[in-house]
Amino acid sequence: MRIFPLITAISVAVLLYFAIIERDRALEFLGLREPADVAQNGTDDAENPAREAKTKNLIKVVAQHSVAQKIDSAVVLRGQTQAARQVDVRSETSATVLSAPLRKGTFVETGQLLCQLDPGTRGANLAEAKARLAEARARLSEAESKVPESRARILEAKAVLEEAMTNQNAATKLSVDGFASDTRVKSANAQVAAAEASIEAANSGLSAARSGIQSAAAGIESAQATVAAAQKELSRLDIKAPFAGLLESDTAELGSLLQPGSLCSTVIQLDPIKLVAFAPETEVDRIELGATAGARLAAGGAQVVGKVTFLSRSADPTTRTFRVEIEVPNKELKIRDGQTAEILIGAAGAQAHLVPGSALTLNNDGALGLRAVDDDGIVQFHQVEMLRDTVDGVWLAGLPDTLDVIVVGQDYVTAGVKVAPTFRKVTQ
Repeated sequence: MRIFPLITAISVAVLLYFAIIERDRALEFLGLREPADVAQNGTDDAENPAREAKTKNLIKVVAQHSVAQKIDSAVVLRGQTQAARQVDVRSETSATVLSAPLRKGTFVETGQLLCQLDPGTRGANLAEAKARLAEARARLSEAESKVPESRARILEAKAVLEEAMTNQNAATKLSVDGFASDTRVKSANAQVAAAEASIEAANSGLSAARSGIQSAAAGIESAQATVAAAQKELSRLDIKAPFAGLLESDTAELGSLLQPGSLCSTVIQLDPIKLVAFAPETEVDRIELGATAGARLAAGGAQVVGKVTFLSRSADPTTRTFRVEIEVPNKELKIRDGQTAEILIGAAGAQAHLVPGSALTLNNDGALGLRAVDDDGIVQFHQVEMLRDTVDGVWLAGLPDTLDVIVVGQDYVTAGVKVAPTFRKVTQ
């Protein structure tokens, strides 16, 4: 039998196995190399079994070191764009439209004619009112001319009275001495009474002249009011743009009848444009007038920057939120009225940690926070305040400056439990 070649083949195969496959163990067996654990640690670590025994029953978690950073805090709101002005321009009188319509989307300047109405008989009414005004002024001149005449009559009556009184005195003295008859005395008395009556009549004439002046002045004022009303009625025939902006609707069609209150057109002003949002009462104290604000429009993702121009002092009774308005330049009129916008309003800076959003969890009371481990491996729960949500994670405030945050396994442990953390590197 060929047993020796078979034994030789088996021996060669075993030697090759140990030389190639189990080379390290063969060298250790022959004493030509130190054991692997001794080569790595320098000596046999007799404590490894004890250490493994201690951590064998602990829950394994993954944690990361986090250091607080100074960030510009911002109040994040969701709102919409709103035109700075929007007015429905309506007719103030009744008439038919004479002008051709302007089409919606047309840009109009302040004072530009939108709708021209038929004047009808309004021009004749104005002419009649002016004629009545001229007549009233003529009456005033006539009344004023009567005043000097009335004063002259008063002077004349006074002179006649003086003469009559002189004759009366003479007649009375002569009658006492027996040189004049009683008839002459009575005649002198009658002349005095007539002169006094003339003075009263002259005074009445002066009063009537003055009343005539007042009546004529009142007539002038009434005529002036009528003229002004007629002119105002004529001015209402030209319906003009109250400010520069875009027509949101066509102006009234040629030949259409407009009544008081009928719509001529709607004009909106988009430059500058407003961003309107509502801040909750927990955030409103962080917003200040004049603060810089940025916004990203939902349609197209355009970004704009403006200033806070209004902050309501009264909360909405239903939502308990406060209205915030931000003014943004819009010279090219690319921003439309009613677009949704995500708004960030600058506020005071704060220390915050950037952690994965998946690390957030709730405690038994439903509070939002993080679970972290201390130097002894004990789990602690920290309630947090979310400042900002980004693609890289969430920025959280209300935490210590340094923290070992549990990012994997935080939902399987509670505060006070000892865990075996494994740390991973994080690039922020």
